[in-house]
Amino acid sequence: MKCFLCPRLCGADRSAGERGFCGAGALPVAARAARHDWEEPCISGSRGSGAVFFSGCNLGCVYCQNREISFSLRGKTLDVPALRALFARLRDSGVHNLNLVTATPYADVIAEALEAPPGIPVVWNSSGYEGLETLRMLEGKVDVYLPDMKYADGSLAQALSAAPDYFERADAAIREMFRQTGPCRFDADGLLTRGVLVRHLVLPGYLANSKDVLEWFAGAFPKGETMLSLMAQYTPNGFGGPERRLRPEEWQEVTDYLYMLGIRSGYVQELSSADGAYVPAFDGTGVE
Repeated sequence: MKCFLCPRLCGADRSAGERGFCGAGALPVAARAARHDWEEPCISGSRGSGAVFFSGCNLGCVYCQNREISFSLRGKTLDVPALRALFARLRDSGVHNLNLVTATPYADVIAEALEAPPGIPVVWNSSGYEGLETLRMLEGKVDVYLPDMKYADGSLAQALSAAPDYFERADAAIREMFRQTGPCRFDADGLLTRGVLVRHLVLPGYLANSKDVLEWFAGAFPKGETMLSLMAQYTPNGFGGPERRLRPEEWQEVTDYLYMLGIRSGYVQELSSADGAYVPAFDGTGVE
């Protein structure tokens, strides 16, 4: 069957061994499945998020922090029964939620695995570069969407992610996510149990792009019904993208713009978060 899961619509017959842009095969490949404490507080909470890091990526940003798995298929291949068993192990470890990281290339198989509810909220943690039909396969199976909105500038999206249509696709995708979940809901401990939390990573030297993204967010959804996480953690990786971290004055300029727009629901990272130490080891933990 040809693959049209993501906006690239590459048509690769993955069951026959063909590989599209994401490099994925017919079944999911996971490089790590374990408690993760470095998501936003309403996701990680006190017991961590049960993060499954999938290998391969349909966006492929040159500056990706997870490059060692996004540009390769490191890890273990998992069919539907194996995925369900892995989800159950994470649930039983006591984590707050099941956090599926970069799962888009495998959305069809994962949707089948989620036909058996895992018993804890499911978080879809993605680049935002999603197809609407793919998202509709997940309706009723995903409780929290955690998408990026990386670019409002198509030329920048082309240069850094080979996706000049990124904004149009991500805009439509995030609106579909909100349609599915409705406004953010929290439990008694302040954990997000349903809703959309949009992330934006500020890129050094591209402040106009970030301001345009913030303007989009301020106008796209009813105030307070979605959340925004403004991120300062950009770290050069030597493969492309800006070759320096954010400067304090750049970060101040963008955060000032955020507050000027009246965006109050969400998180603003500390500038000190630009540290590779927050990237986990993709060593097969939890999947081997």
